[in-house]
Amino acid sequence: MENIGTFPFGQPVHVVHQADRTPKKVFVLGVYASAVHARWINTRNKTVVSALAVASEPYIFWRGDNVESILQKIEIPGELGELVPPEKSFNGPSGLALDDLILNPLGLERDQAWICDLVPHSCVNPGQQRAIEREYFPLKDKYNLPEPSVPSVPQILSDEKRRNQILAEIIESRAVTLIMLGDKPIQWFLKFYDNRYKRLSDFVQTEDLYGHLNDTRIENVDLKILPLAHPRQIAKLGKSSDIWYKAHQNWLKKTSTHIIEFIKS
Repeated sequence: MENIGTFPFGQPVHVVHQADRTPKKVFVLGVYASAVHARWINTRNKTVVSALAVASEPYIFWRGDNVESILQKIEIPGELGELVPPEKSFNGPSGLALDDLILNPLGLERDQAWICDLVPHSCVNPGQQRAIEREYFPLKDKYNLPEPSVPSVPQILSDEKRRNQILAEIIESRAVTLIMLGDKPIQWFLKFYDNRYKRLSDFVQTEDLYGHLNDTRIENVDLKILPLAHPRQIAKLGKSSDIWYKAHQNWLKKTSTHIIEFIKS
């Protein structure tokens, strides 16, 4: 397993790929992998950090299961307290939203989808970096803690090498329907093969056009593109757009049903 960095308290940052390589009905392209978060409490049971990223997600678009068993494997000096499960909303919300708001409405279970991210590993966001600098760094030398080196979210989300890797996965998956989750997969993958589209709104001039199948051709392969908003938008996970949330709600009521027959064919 390819390791590309280290989380606070020592777990490796590793690449997360689709594990089940059997043929699939759909191919789902997201942005970057998530992480396992813990609530760091001190010896007085006071919260130090409410949700600290401490390990790579165990599978792509993780649903937040088995948090306690994952955290139990991470060693932390007793003087620094312990790592316990945070609020449920911090682990696996995008994975749950993918299942509940996209795959299941299409009549699909998780094992019928091949899932991929532009950036196949966890990235540290500014809030996490501030928490590490504020709470972890001052203790690092005194307690001989591992040097954290979680990569930041890159400005370039895919280069030619990465796009070729994603294309190879699409071909291996044998899926003919590609689900694009938000702007980034379109901007950093699809537009290099079909320059009609650069963002989600290029597919959606009116709300009724949201979530329809669109024809494309990638490297001599005819495919259907299903452009949808990212799970963070459609499940209102943090900062989100009411426009995309409402469009997806409309899709759930009116549009998803007639796509099911194509996917099943």
